[in-house]
Amino acid sequence: MLVRTMIASAALAATSLPASAQVALPGPQAISATDKQTGAKADPQMSADFGGAYDGSQSGLVRQVGLKVARQSGIAAVDSDFSFKLLNSGVPNAFAIPGGFVYTTRGLLSLMNNEAELAFVLGHETGHIAARHSDARQKVTQRNVLLGTLGQAVLGAVLGNGTIGQIGGQIGQAGIQRLVVGNVMSHSRQDEFQADDLGVVYMMKAGYDAATSSDILGSLAAQTTLDAKITGNSRTTPSWAMSHPDPAIRVTRTRQRAQELGARGGTRGGDAFLLALKGMIYGDDPAQGVIEGQEFRYPAGRFRFTAPAGYGMSNGSDAVTISAAADGRVAGRAQFSGGRSDGNLDAVVSRTFARLTQEGSAVNVTPTRASVNGMDARTATVSASSGGQNLDATVVAIAASPTTAYSFVVLQPRGAGLGDLAGLVNSFRRMSDAEAAAIRPRVIDVVTVGRTDTVQTMAARMAFTNLQAERFLVLNGLPAGTTRLAPGRKVKLVVWGPAQKY
Repeated sequence: MLVRTMIASAALAATSLPASAQVALPGPQAISATDKQTGAKADPQMSADFGGAYDGSQSGLVRQVGLKVARQSGIAAVDSDFSFKLLNSGVPNAFAIPGGFVYTTRGLLSLMNNEAELAFVLGHETGHIAARHSDARQKVTQRNVLLGTLGQAVLGAVLGNGTIGQIGGQIGQAGIQRLVVGNVMSHSRQDEFQADDLGVVYMMKAGYDAATSSDILGSLAAQTTLDAKITGNSRTTPSWAMSHPDPAIRVTRTRQRAQELGARGGTRGGDAFLLALKGMIYGDDPAQGVIEGQEFRYPAGRFRFTAPAGYGMSNGSDAVTISAAADGRVAGRAQFSGGRSDGNLDAVVSRTFARLTQEGSAVNVTPTRASVNGMDARTATVSASSGGQNLDATVVAIAASPTTAYSFVVLQPRGAGLGDLAGLVNSFRRMSDAEAAAIRPRVIDVVTVGRTDTVQTMAARMAFTNLQAERFLVLNGLPAGTTRLAPGRKVKLVVWGPAQKY
């Protein structure tokens, strides 16, 4: 990645570069019909799991730059066989799958400060495809490929008594990034280094300034540190970092590689690139729900709920994952999902348990009637185990309306039932039209620094109530501790966007 791709290895050929910095480049090739079919089959679910395609004007920029860089790879028919897609996720990420499918998120795009940085990221992902990187043990699967963390974790066989068997060891690694994606697309340290090298070469050949290649890696590392500070480490390490070499090592190595390859000059496209980002949603898209502090708000569905102290939340396109903060004071974990329903809550409970099994097998449970803030509900608990730890797996299904139902899946130590996450379930309540209308998206704005502007004056305009200066610095790729800004330069801000209709 800055996530990763999954295809078989191929022979590499050299190219003419300075003798001190030879990079083995893949020879001429074409994307096979098998890879095209594999990628086309996986693409809809991959896209959906990261929010679907983003429909802003920035999507055209990603495709334009991606094709320009990919044409340098030696792969035939790039314009017809490659797909470069911008995904509607605030999580910084990029990845590729067989068949020429390359993705980046608006979360990653928002961290970039010039077109050359985008060229490196897309070149890196193209490099995975050109070098045909893969792990023989990993394959693209269509088994609910991205059910979410709990769906990935609760994989044991269903026993005759309705008990779920062994739970996978990844169950504690909650997060929007979907561990099944990280597992499926993980590459070796050497593959990542090679993809970095290829990204540098491709961007140079496309006319970009390769000296910027390390900048986006530095911004990613800074954003990860900032996220840990904001959330208290309650959100999972981003998947681009989970299976990659240490980002600090990559920053230094990529900078050195660009120097060895003789990178000088070339296009950066700073101001024009920044202006192209203006108006793009930043962070959570309210259409998919937003997390503010400990509360999740979903204006389209007119509901909200609150995570108890000690827990944090990660918002995916089809689920919200609730996991313990890094201090280890709490032991539970949960996932929230749902949508259209025929009103049969017993069936919702059964389907939810079935979704957590390896083959989607039926689970024999008899739900108990309940009520959550005046809404009809059903609940059931089964026993499970993970690495020798005995657990309770509880599903609570709630009828938000005659045609919509939502469910919480809660995992706690055996005998605890909902435990300290009972408050999470019981906090689920309807949202008024006025409350929904008050929820606005955060968007990127681009402004010019005036003679009297400083980091502090600019940061004060950010649509946040804490860590404004730190957020401003990371957003603009500026070193920690920077206080002064050059008059006339353009910088990004995160501001409140217009009110939406939900």
